Amino acid sequence: MHEVLAKPRTSDYDGESWELSGVPGNISIVRNGPHTGKSLTQLIEQFKGDLVGENVYNKHGNKFPLLFKFIDAQQDLSIQVHPNDELAQKRHNSFGKTEMWYVIDADPDASLIVGFNKQVDTRQYMDCVQDNKLMSVLNREKVQPHDVFFIPAGRIHTIGKGLLIAEIQQTSDITYRIHDFDRIDANGNKRELHNELAVEAIDFSIPDSYKTSYDLEAGEQLIGASDYFITKRRFINETTTLEFGHSSCTVLMCIEGSLEVSLFEELPAISKGDTVLIPSCIEECTLTPEGNSILLEIQIPD
Repeated sequence: MHEVLAKPRTSDYDGESWELSGVPGNISIVRNGPHTGKSLTQLIEQFKGDLVGENVYNKHGNKFPLLFKFIDAQQDLSIQVHPNDELAQKRHNSFGKTEMWYVIDADPDASLIVGFNKQVDTRQYMDCVQDNKLMSVLNREKVQPHDVFFIPAGRIHTIGKGLLIAEIQQTSDITYRIHDFDRIDANGNKRELHNELAVEAIDFSIPDSYKTSYDLEAGEQLIGASDYFITKRRFINETTTLEFGHSSCTVLMCIEGSLEVSLFEELPAISKGDTVLIPSCIEECTLTPEGNSILLEIQIPD
C-alpha cells in the first residue's frame, strides 16, 4: 500500500486543511496508485489490522479514530469547547474530542486562549457569559514556534490570528461555540453560540501549566500521550531508520524541512505541510533529510 490520500476538506474561514480524516462526509480519498478513488474507510474494510493495527481494528472497526489538520489562522477563531466521550455519545452518538496543538509558525505577537486564568465555578462562568465578561477569566498564552499544547475534552480554547498549527484530535466534528467576538456574516447575522450545551461540557480545573514542557534539542521526544494518541517529535538531520510496531498504524506530519522516504514510489519525498499514513504491516522506513527536518510521529494506543 503505497498510495497517497487526498485532503478531504479545506475552509477559507480559518485556513483549515483536513489532512487525514475518517469523519463522515469528509473522508480522505486515495489520489494515486492501484487503490485510487477508494476512501480511507474502504481501505480499512479491505485491509483491517494490516492497515490500522489488529488491536485498533478490534476496538474501532472501520472507523478511523483520529483526525489530522493544519490550521492557518488569519483571524482569531471562535472560542469553543468539546464534549468528552460520555457526553458526546449521549448527545450526538459521536466520539468526544481530545486534541493537541503543535505551533509550526507564529507572528511575533501571536497568542492563543486555553483554559481559565483563575478558578471559577459554573455560576460565575455563566455570569461572565451573560455580562459579556468571559475574556476576563480566560487564560491567554503568548506562543512561539514549537510550542505544544495538550487540550483534553472540556478545556476551553481558541487559536489566535497569525498562528500555523498542526492539530491532532479524536475523530469528531462536535464543537460548542461559546464566543465569536460579535462577528457578523455578509447578511448581518452572528454565528450561533452554544452556551447552554457547553456549560455541562466544561472542565473548570486548572493545571499547573497549559503548555507542554519538552527538550527542543532532543532527537526524539514524547510530546503527547493520551488514551487516543501518542505523539513523538523527531528532529532529523541525517539518514534515519524508523522502526514501527504492529499494534498501530503510524502517521507522520512534516513540520519542517523535506525528507526522502524509502517506502513510496508515488511520493518519494515529504515536505513541510505533508501528512503520511504508514500501514501497521510496515516494519520500518528510512528517511533521508535535506538539511534539518522535524516530524511528528503519531500512533494510536491499544
